[in-house]
Amino acid sequence: MDYQELIEPVINISKKAGEAILKIYNSSDFGERIKEDKSPLTEADLASHQIICSELEKLTPEIPVLSEESKNITFEQRQSWQTYWLVDPLDGTKEFIARNGEFTTNIALIVDGRPILGVIFVPVKNTFYYGARHYGAHRIIAGQPVEKIQVRSVPLEQGEKHYTVVASRRHGLDKVEALCQKMSNVDLTSKGSSLKMCMVAEGEADFYPRLAPTSEWDTAAAQIIVEEAGGQIVKTDFSPLEYNTKEELLNPHFLVLGDSNENWQQLLKSS
Repeated sequence: MDYQELIEPVINISKKAGEAILKIYNSSDFGERIKEDKSPLTEADLASHQIICSELEKLTPEIPVLSEESKNITFEQRQSWQTYWLVDPLDGTKEFIARNGEFTTNIALIVDGRPILGVIFVPVKNTFYYGARHYGAHRIIAGQPVEKIQVRSVPLEQGEKHYTVVASRRHGLDKVEALCQKMSNVDLTSKGSSLKMCMVAEGEADFYPRLAPTSEWDTAAAQIIVEEAGGQIVKTDFSPLEYNTKEELLNPHFLVLGDSNENWQQLLKSS
């Protein structure tokens, strides 16, 4: 299978799910409830889940789908999956509820424990980010022509490096600030959902440390986009971030790194 041929249909699936999300976003009732893990769930999460899973099953009936809202898929079932779709139908449900627009749909194709294709859609901005192995990373803003995106070199100001660090608005900000304390010239900004990783991929930020819990569906689509843009997503020991290797679907803490010429390991050790 030529996985690059799946990009356009997956973009269309993301768009369809995003339209369903926006319909609920613009209504007066989100149908909000609380899941067993204490995280919020809305009718938009469920509508997007149903659309994405149904459409992916039509597109590639031979490839299983694992979504955040999937039920009763055990590790015993999925540990033999060499290829599968990994979906977050609404990444940033708290941002959705807050009506700040910082939420996305995330669809990734995993092969042998690594993402090889990813599409992220930002419904409020009608913006897509996508990438595939050996294909590059790209962005489409509100129907404009496709742009190739890449991480940036850390900018210099008066001969000194000036880092833009992006962090979660809701999780682990104190740990991020401590990590960056010894880095000179740091601007710290906050953003919701997978948009933080997209900011590194498109050269709007240099570094995103995630030092609070996430799940595998939160990172998979963004990981291939960041990697194809020239960056990295790694564990805090700088080993690769991998998928479907254990029963729980929680990620370890991780780092999203831009500029490939930066000695991040040395820099962060000294921090």
